[in-house]
Amino acid sequence: MSGTEQALLDAARAGDEDAFRRLVEPFGRQLLAHCYRMLGSLHDAEDAVQETLLRAWRGLPRFEGRASSRAWLHRIATNVALDMAARRPPRVLPPDPGPPAGAWLEPFPDDLLGDDAGQASPEAAYEQREAIELAFVAALQHLPPRQRAALILRDVLGFSAREAGDALDTSTASVESALQRARAAAGERLPQRTQQATMRELGDAAVRDVVQRFVTAFEGGDVPAIVGLLTEDAWFAMPPHPEHARGRDAVAESWLMPERAPTGLRYAETRANGQVALGTYAWDAAAGAHLPIALDVLTLRGDRIAGVVAFRTPEVFRRFGLPDLLPR
Repeated sequence: MSGTEQALLDAARAGDEDAFRRLVEPFGRQLLAHCYRMLGSLHDAEDAVQETLLRAWRGLPRFEGRASSRAWLHRIATNVALDMAARRPPRVLPPDPGPPAGAWLEPFPDDLLGDDAGQASPEAAYEQREAIELAFVAALQHLPPRQRAALILRDVLGFSAREAGDALDTSTASVESALQRARAAAGERLPQRTQQATMRELGDAAVRDVVQRFVTAFEGGDVPAIVGLLTEDAWFAMPPHPEHARGRDAVAESWLMPERAPTGLRYAETRANGQVALGTYAWDAAAGAHLPIALDVLTLRGDRIAGVVAFRTPEVFRRFGLPDLLPR
């Protein structure tokens, strides 16, 4: 622990709330992403971070500073998330079974990650944006919560086996055993290439071209052009609706396809879960404007679209920096 960090800790333990804020503030984004990976919900993650900070403030007299502030806060956050996960069903994406027994995975705004796209530490196996992609977070939700925590602590955050064991109140041997099982189970669900690797290989100009072709085709209601953008095994889901389609032919017959041209749709680009995303707006005659209807998160494979998740939750638009409406 640095001298500055120790001074802030000493002041916070003496009751200085501003010192406590300055002590924990550098870890805020990382804690939020950690809780989101654990819970699959931005709303739940924000609640978990608030509870983490409350427990940290109350627990200051017992924190002697032998561990780093980062490890101490993530230990608290992990246990808060485990407590929440024990009370709630895991969040999933179609075609996995979801509501009413469970709940759907929620999107995560890239802006909340800040500029930290790389690895959290040299020991981490994943980049921070790789570990926020929809496929990765969805795979995590299929793991038992403690295995999920072990994988995130070790492979995403780069904590040592001892630090992860401290966070989970177990031995390093138990952590490593849980980690091996988690890696094997998650690996069965993860794609061969991450979206980060795909977008780096394509380059910014090619990614923009794919997005522009998608937007032009949908705004013009050009179904052949839309289908031509899809991979053969493309899939489409639209939470909170359980219906989904897998395969280009099935997607061509799905709700994704426009029924008329022009469609009255407009789009605004954003980023979600480290992936290309578009706010979708539909013309509303009564409002005299295009109003939000869905957040489309695209999964790319080469210069084609392998998946579209259309989150029919327009109330999240502001969290993604998207306007409430688009004028005519």
